[in-house]
Amino acid sequence: MKKLLIAIVLLMPLPSLAEHMDVIEFRLKENCSFNQYLQIVAEFNAWGKEYGYQTKIASPIQNENLVSMYWLGVSANAEAFGKAWDAWRDAQSDPNSVAAKLQARFSACEENLSRHGYDVY
Repeated sequence: MKKLLIAIVLLMPLPSLAEHMDVIEFRLKENCSFNQYLQIVAEFNAWGKEYGYQTKIASPIQNENLVSMYWLGVSANAEAFGKAWDAWRDAQSDPNSVAAKLQARFSACEENLSRHGYDVY
């Protein structure tokens, strides 16, 4: 009986332990310096803290493409990412919201080239 219970427990689905990584390839526009962009990112991270979403920017030093940079956003899991995304998207309808003001600054500063999501173990 004990072996049967152990087998049942081991075969039951377990909750995912994977973080979610949001990866955006982008290029800075000519009118935006890297330092200006990092200031926007710092303000975004202050906004994202409440939603469990934080990002770092990867700037290539060894790559065939030395122009593109990468937004590496991390959430505890895909569900947490979804909640942060919903809050960000929903706030865009209010031009006076922090998220909408940040989005306007991002749009003036960067050109997004691609976006991908990953489970990270």
